[in-house]
Amino acid sequence: RGVAVSIPAAGSTMRLALLLALLTGLTALAGLVGLAVGSEGFSLHWADETFLITQVRAPRTLGALLAGALLGLAGALAQGLFRNPLADPYLLGAAAGASLGVVGVLAAGSLLGLAAANPPGWGGDNALVQAGAGLLLRIGLVAAAFAGALLGVGLTLLLAGGTARPLSLLLCGVVVGVVMGALTDLLVLLSPEALRGKQSFLLGTTGFLGWGNVLTLGVSLLAVAPPALRFARVLDALVLGEASAISLGLNLGAARLLLVVLMALATGSAVSQVGLVAFVGLMAPHLVRRCVVVTHGPLLALSALTGALLLGWADVAARWLIAPQELPVGVLTALLGGAFLLLLLRRQRGPR
Repeated sequence: RGVAVSIPAAGSTMRLALLLALLTGLTALAGLVGLAVGSEGFSLHWADETFLITQVRAPRTLGALLAGALLGLAGALAQGLFRNPLADPYLLGAAAGASLGVVGVLAAGSLLGLAAANPPGWGGDNALVQAGAGLLLRIGLVAAAFAGALLGVGLTLLLAGGTARPLSLLLCGVVVGVVMGALTDLLVLLSPEALRGKQSFLLGTTGFLGWGNVLTLGVSLLAVAPPALRFARVLDALVLGEASAISLGLNLGAARLLLVVLMALATGSAVSQVGLVAFVGLMAPHLVRRCVVVTHGPLLALSALTGALLLGWADVAARWLIAPQELPVGVLTALLGGAFLLLLLRRQRGPR
């Protein structure tokens, strides 16, 4: 079933304003609570924890909000592009590509570390090997995850021959995901030391976010959101069908390609910073559509805000529930998202 989006009536304007105010307030509250939750739980003794708040909790909280906004925006783009309410921003190979990039760097670093420790067995120069390991360290896991996500989407586009056939694009995304997943498992077999890093990445975490990560996420959101909102009318036209969209004078091929690139950038940026946080991109647009009927322009903006809300509160819960220990934030979103997806499928199936 396609995503039905219509122009909001005048009577729904107040409802839209109330939803915007509610989402903004809850997101701001998540940010404030995030500043007060640390390794020992909730605390308002901020005067004694200035360093922790400014250098640990603040960037982590703000980074979680920005990553959630990117995932929510990417999810709304995916569902609009494929006219499928169950579409997810990870469908085009971004998740598998990011995982492959991370495991590839971990495995290569492990091999180079072994070579540095035993240079005669490798027949190489120890200094050269150490330089290679240092280069990998400078490249970092973040860059590898981002590059891998873009590589996965790029291969999907190449195999599908562009964006003209959405169904072929989805199928090619599944194939690319399976192949890259197999390559990731092969690298783990060759370098078992990479397994722990892979598990941490797959579970998703906001624990390593700093101000540099916040800057990257903020720049990514500023780069993706304006053009996505500008081309939201293309998604509105696709609701009417491709023939109707073409009759309106839209260049669907170029517009689809741009929107896929924007979706890949949003997904890759978020995944590279927080790992594979599940279901945020799927849930955010659905929650918005359950509250208000809008065109894709407001839907994209509200989905981004809802994604920030979901991941922000998930981050707070991950720190707070079993403090001083911490849960992977991706585990919480997966549990919540899995229950939501089952409920959604049950309601779509309807009574027998």
